[in-house]
Amino acid sequence: MYRHSLRKRVAIAFAVCVAVLSVAWGFAFFAAIKLSEDRVMTQQLEHAAESYPALTMNLRGYDEIESLPEALREWALTNPADGTYEFTAEEFHVAVIPTDNEQGRAFVVFDVAGIEAESSEDWWWLLVITGVVGTLGLLGFGLGMVVIRRAVAPVAELAQVVASIDLKHLSAGDHKRIESGRFGNDEVGMLAGTIEKTLERISAFIVRERYFTSSASHELRTPITVITGALELLEQSDLSAADAKVLDRVRRATHEMKTTIEMFLCLARETDDGLYEEQFAVMPVVSQAVEQQRYLLNGKFVDVDIDARATPRISGHPQAFSIAVNNLVRNAFEHAHEGEGPITILLNEHELLVANHVSSDADGQDTPTEASSSHGYGLGLGIVQRLCERNGWSFVLNVDGTRVAARLSW
Repeated sequence: MYRHSLRKRVAIAFAVCVAVLSVAWGFAFFAAIKLSEDRVMTQQLEHAAESYPALTMNLRGYDEIESLPEALREWALTNPADGTYEFTAEEFHVAVIPTDNEQGRAFVVFDVAGIEAESSEDWWWLLVITGVVGTLGLLGFGLGMVVIRRAVAPVAELAQVVASIDLKHLSAGDHKRIESGRFGNDEVGMLAGTIEKTLERISAFIVRERYFTSSASHELRTPITVITGALELLEQSDLSAADAKVLDRVRRATHEMKTTIEMFLCLARETDDGLYEEQFAVMPVVSQAVEQQRYLLNGKFVDVDIDARATPRISGHPQAFSIAVNNLVRNAFEHAHEGEGPITILLNEHELLVANHVSSDADGQDTPTEASSSHGYGLGLGIVQRLCERNGWSFVLNVDGTRVAARLSW
């Protein structure tokens, strides 16, 4: 349980990290200053001890240019301005100060020969300082990672719980795995509670969907089965030509109703026992659809040209594919007119094309369009589009002049 919000915890973590690093850097600089002071004093004492008992003076004052060390006299004649100067090669530090003497200035010379560190020693100290700075940087990085990780730990924990849920196969109890109460009342707790309630609603919807589809499947199919049985009994009796024609119409209507029921149940199911990964051949489905819908061409004298250039096998829901193909073939047969060319069914390795000609005064004068705006060519085309989306297929309806072409790709 966390007492502070996520925003406040992150701010506190950042402040703690900065404060600790600031203190560490402060101690490091203080130690460097003290070490430098001690080093300078030690160097001066060692230099003085070397000349004992005649102690030398490193710091001297000069009122006249002639009394300056020979290396500085030429420079002093140029009347340098007041201030401090460093002569690295000669190992002198000089301060020029104004006075009341004839020259109007005096010189304070600090001889640092033997006091300043040698170049090799300077590189060694640079290496030490670089090591200290790098160590502090790594320490700061590690400290920041630890502090920030602890601050955002609830977010990572929630993400891990959500990632462990299989969204494609939700169960009724998946929402209980969130346990939003353990995340407190901050932003993370609010997010966890929202996810938990959403998953609970989705799980309840899936339960209702499964119950509805199982019940509807039984309740809707039973009357169709009864009607089909009655039609089979009637076929065995002596019927006149008119009665046989009526019976045939009832049989086709029953078959269409059965197909419609299967279509809507297929769309209503959230899961279908892995049938969306089944492998099946395309050509038998196309042939069956042509035979089932051929009665629509009675009296039209329209040819059907089937050009199977390949025999593909695809992955998906066989029933969904059969429904889609039946819709396309049915629409082509219904809107075909006598004397306006054959119906073409072209099967390639990755697509099925169903094309037919329509009369010049039909709806076919629209510009090329897709299935979403295909009104007038069968209400089932919208369902075909949804079935294709569920299975990862592609469906496009092109209307060009007096020709309509439905293309189903996979």
